[in-house]
Amino acid sequence: MDRAFSDRHGYRGAEPDISIREDAPDFLRFQVASIAEKCDLRPSEIRSIVCNVLLEVPDPRNWSEYPNVWDEVLGLLQHCDWYKVYDIAEAIWRSLDRRPDQQTRFGSELNRGFREKGIGWELKHPDGIVFRGGQTFKVATEEAVATFAKSGRYTAAGEIREALEDISRRPEPDRTGAIQHSMAALECVARDLSNAPNMNLGQLINGLALTPPLGDALHKLWGYASQNGRHVQEGRDASAAEAELVVSVACSIAVFLLNRSV
Repeated sequence: MDRAFSDRHGYRGAEPDISIREDAPDFLRFQVASIAEKCDLRPSEIRSIVCNVLLEVPDPRNWSEYPNVWDEVLGLLQHCDWYKVYDIAEAIWRSLDRRPDQQTRFGSELNRGFREKGIGWELKHPDGIVFRGGQTFKVATEEAVATFAKSGRYTAAGEIREALEDISRRPEPDRTGAIQHSMAALECVARDLSNAPNMNLGQLINGLALTPPLGDALHKLWGYASQNGRHVQEGRDASAAEAELVVSVACSIAVFLLNRSV
């Protein structure tokens, strides 16, 4: 039995708030290699993957698995750019696709580290490492995609997937794109429900019969998104928290409109 005591007995502490996004702390750099080793990859196999990602040449003087090759792997991970650590983790995970048990184990262990250390990323099949928001963000986006797909609104579902892809980009997330795509999803739903395919969301809001002051709030959200997702000004890029909020709210309103129409 290789499950930890806390896993066997169901002990869970409260997850810390997300405090790390555009960084790869030392513990994560070590854990990427350590988890790969637990998944039965030899240091030389890990080194091959790491070197391929970093466009480096394995040191021919290091031929013994321990400590030479292992130390080389740790050194490469320690000194590379932060976002390359996530690229390496993805590459290791994908290299295990013919060993599904080990691939699952790698993903589970990596995600546990992300959660317990407050890192705002998660490894999801089949996408790889994607943006991890707070619980509200997770619930809102997953429910929106599922609701859109279930009702046959695949364009809206695709817009949310594009928003998640934009916000997950490394090394620089496209928060402007995430805002734009999430509002486009909401606009798709509003157009469909209003039978007005040529109107924009700003023109449609008054006809959505939202209880005051919800309509006013949506007008303001539309104005913010237009300013920060469509007509961007130099030096006014949205923060991670703002992008997460807009995507979450857009998803929640779109789902509300659809559920209300049933």
